[in-house]
Amino acid sequence: MSERTKRKSRRRAARAPGGLFAYFEAAEAPLGEAPAAQWRQMMRRRVFFVAVGLALWTVGVGARLFYLQSEQHGAYTARARKQQGATIKTWPPRGQIVDRDGHILAGHRDSHSIFAFPSEINDPERTARKLCEALDPCDEVFYGQLVNRLSSDRSFVYVRRRVSDDELARVEAFGLAGVRFEKVPDRWYPNGKLGAHLLGHVGIDNQGLAGLEFAYNSEVQGRPGQKIISRDAKGRVFETRLVESPTLGATLELTIDKFLQHIAERELHAAVEMHKADGGTVIILDPSSGEVLALANEPTFNPDSFLRDRFRVSPPDEENRLNRAIQNVYEPGSTFKIVTAAAALEKGVVRPDEMIDLRPCYIQFGEWRIDDASCHDTLSFADVIAKSSNVGTIKVAQKVGWETLGEYIERFGFGQKLLPDLTGESPGIVNDPSTWKDVDLATAAIGTSIAVTALQMAAATNVIANGGEFIAPRVVRALRHDGERDERPPHRPRRVVTRKTAETIRDFMEAAVRQGTGVRGDILGHSVAGKTGTARKLVGDGHSTSEYNASFVGFVPSRDPVFTILVLLDAPHGEEYYGGEVAAPIFRRIAESALRHRGVAPSNRPPSSFLARPIGGSFPGVSSPPRALFATFVTDDRAVQRMPDLFGLSARQARRELAPLEVAVSVQGNGVVFSQWPKPGVSVEPGMSVELNLARRLTTAESDGLRP
Repeated sequence: MSERTKRKSRRRAARAPGGLFAYFEAAEAPLGEAPAAQWRQMMRRRVFFVAVGLALWTVGVGARLFYLQSEQHGAYTARARKQQGATIKTWPPRGQIVDRDGHILAGHRDSHSIFAFPSEINDPERTARKLCEALDPCDEVFYGQLVNRLSSDRSFVYVRRRVSDDELARVEAFGLAGVRFEKVPDRWYPNGKLGAHLLGHVGIDNQGLAGLEFAYNSEVQGRPGQKIISRDAKGRVFETRLVESPTLGATLELTIDKFLQHIAERELHAAVEMHKADGGTVIILDPSSGEVLALANEPTFNPDSFLRDRFRVSPPDEENRLNRAIQNVYEPGSTFKIVTAAAALEKGVVRPDEMIDLRPCYIQFGEWRIDDASCHDTLSFADVIAKSSNVGTIKVAQKVGWETLGEYIERFGFGQKLLPDLTGESPGIVNDPSTWKDVDLATAAIGTSIAVTALQMAAATNVIANGGEFIAPRVVRALRHDGERDERPPHRPRRVVTRKTAETIRDFMEAAVRQGTGVRGDILGHSVAGKTGTARKLVGDGHSTSEYNASFVGFVPSRDPVFTILVLLDAPHGEEYYGGEVAAPIFRRIAESALRHRGVAPSNRPPSSFLARPIGGSFPGVSSPPRALFATFVTDDRAVQRMPDLFGLSARQARRELAPLEVAVSVQGNGVVFSQWPKPGVSVEPGMSVELNLARRLTTAESDGLRP
């Protein structure tokens, strides 16, 4: 059949009852087959493939929809919500930090933060310029950051958090579109610098960054809530909704006594200024419990201004925020001799009354020579400690040996961290005693080849104060939350030396204050046990040739201790730099105020006056005794009498305190002493004028934190 004939057949088939099916089947059917059968066969195949493809497509679409619905539902829902608004954390006020009597050391107050919705800002550069006019400081860097934030596609950006009231008022006055304000709780330290190194400070995100604020951040911070800001299709905010309320953090109750902390900081600051020292530390411990009643450092800082100062060109000096009491190490010098003496007495290598030959007043170890400050031919071991003889202490230490001395160094708490409540504490530096040479044993015995923290030295002295037991210091008494109080009990005491040894060392320390190097630490009316220390300041890998650390550590009253007190001055720059000259008087002034604060009555006050026989006469047989003659009791430290702290005393009480000083007193006003001149701690001379300003009697609440 010709092609022409085939084409005619197909056209006829298309017009016939089978239509197109017949047309195609006729085209592909082999010769001899009917055109209709061929067409049906071809179409079945094509319909099959189309059906299979459609079925696969349907299954794929269904699977995708199932995946999106089940697996990606949360992600797409979150994306939609993000496009419609923003979720913001809302922090509660941090829990308070209070002293042992409930006085607030760290609380909260309302502050304001400034934020913006970039979608509502048409001119980011103009808005940024206006904000810069209102905010202080605002340099080119901050301006550029503002422009970037306000131009972003984010739903919400912060402009500045925790602004001052003045800054807030200036921004509000501009009435800037898209700029909003929110009230937020802010950390507040009502006493300024008081207890700064213990408390630490917080950062911009309500996070504790140092001190107890850092160590107990999770307990004090509380749990944040959530707030949702919703926008419409044009990005305009139409709703702000709180979806979860924040939970207040716990209250931290400390062992600190606010008044004692004030005394310690006041006296330390005055001493650092008077002696032009690089810094210093004062620690007051409770001998019976190891509780830290006060911990003061110089230089210091104000945690209340930390957040405010973060924008300044000169942020707070890192050195000022250093907690010297636990982070700095120093060579304790002669204060460490109580450890050497305790080891010697415990092992029975020496008796208190045993005479020690000190000639020729120095001891030589190769090229190393160690001298005594004052030369004596012989001294009893008790006087060796009281008069702080280096030679005598070294000779006794040689009998003790390195192994025993090393053991007691560890027993007294050196080479260990003592206060886990605070971070950054140094364990000190104690070289392995088994590696000591003869000179190392000698220098360790007198506290000049061992580095300790001030807290370690105070805790070691506390061993003697409480009868031979070591109690690790603590600064946190309890956590209070939801009406419940989680008490942190004192650490379990650990026996270090026998009570007899402790009492013997106490006698040595009493003698040091009565007639030894610590006479300037003596307190009229109270028995004092103390020890002085002077050592060259550590500088790099060696010692300074011109600067010293001067210290005094002791406890009072010595027979029934209420306070263990350490005073350390870092590099006093004056004519006086020995511990007995500069640190002992600070100890005395702190102890006097502390004892008065606790109401501790004098225990051994000598008579302020006594009856004297007239020269050449006698009382017996005299019908009318002559007028009594009186002699005034004068302390050894009369030449350096200091102005006492008279704050809160009545005029009569103040005059009574000033009477022994023989000064001229003028009083202005009525009530109690609010300010005085000279300031507490200043040296006074007989006949000097003293001015007292009185005000109405203040309540406890009114006077907290208001002291000048």
